[in-house]
Amino acid sequence: MKFLSSILTLSLIVIAFGTSAQTSGHQAKEYKLVCIGFYNLENLFDTIVDPDTNKILQDDFTPDGAHAFTAERYQKKLENLSTVISKLGTEKTPDGPAVLGVCEIENKQVLEDLVNMPAIKDRNYKIMHVESPDIRGIDVALLYQEKYFQPTSSRSVTLRMEDKPNFRTRNQMLVTGMLDGEEVHFMVAHWPSRRGGKSSVPKRMAAAKLGKSVIDSVLASNPKAKVIYMGDLNDDPTSPSLKKGMLSEGAITKLNKKGKLFNPMEPLFKKGIGSLAWRDSWNLFDQMICTQSLVTRTKDYSDYKYYQAVVFNKEFLKNKEGSFKGYPKRTFVGTTWQGGYSDHFPVYLYLIKEKK
Repeated sequence: MKFLSSILTLSLIVIAFGTSAQTSGHQAKEYKLVCIGFYNLENLFDTIVDPDTNKILQDDFTPDGAHAFTAERYQKKLENLSTVISKLGTEKTPDGPAVLGVCEIENKQVLEDLVNMPAIKDRNYKIMHVESPDIRGIDVALLYQEKYFQPTSSRSVTLRMEDKPNFRTRNQMLVTGMLDGEEVHFMVAHWPSRRGGKSSVPKRMAAAKLGKSVIDSVLASNPKAKVIYMGDLNDDPTSPSLKKGMLSEGAITKLNKKGKLFNPMEPLFKKGIGSLAWRDSWNLFDQMICTQSLVTRTKDYSDYKYYQAVVFNKEFLKNKEGSFKGYPKRTFVGTTWQGGYSDHFPVYLYLIKEKK
């Protein structure tokens, strides 16, 4: 996107969401940015035994469980996660993510506790959450700042596989609303894990096709609909589930067919940038994918368009030493308390538009 970097380098000084960015020349223009993020919160559970959840979680994430997950450790987990969220996107937007998708949360209460932590309490994040049938008892959710985004509808879709009647995983959630006067649709997903190796591949392909079918239904009602699909997809941007299931492309020039989606994470992955590490290699499972209406080839920023994607991989989030030096610093390794953040780095993207 040479034209975009050129504009930004030579003529744009973007200050913040909702404030001015002036250009030099005969006619000044003003621009603004908004940050949209996603973060896998890595087993954000409370310490209370819930009879409706999986017994493994009841046993593990309690003071008497294998993880010895005490109230003090729970508070430290909340403190760490809120510190990270407080820093996302603040290099260009002082309020950070206007919208933040999250996964690996036990229930709505843990999110209530999170958004009320001192580091982010002033942002007044609201919560969209629906319980999932996942066997581990974890869900996806959407946090949003109401002064920037106002939801108008939401729905949750369940992944079912005919040949696996007992299969249960996280629901995918679609939230529609007004972002600074524009209708935008956000989908949050957490695809099935890679547990089981090759036998798990069809599950993620099914999850991809489910997500794509929801996006296609939105586009059928409005071909110019703006949809951002975000989540921990447990696959890389170049995996078949993304390329064939979601029809995603990492280059704008390849968006040559109706229905293809733009995946700005693919160029980052090809540069060796990842959001989690496994056996000395990096994966980029955490992704943000956009419909073509969020991409411009004509320098038209009269409405929101994609600007930049970021993997938030700051040094304070990494292990400083040992066999896993440079990896994301986790809360636990096995059942051993590490006091870290998450086994995933957060990701986010910026949208940009001309200020009227």
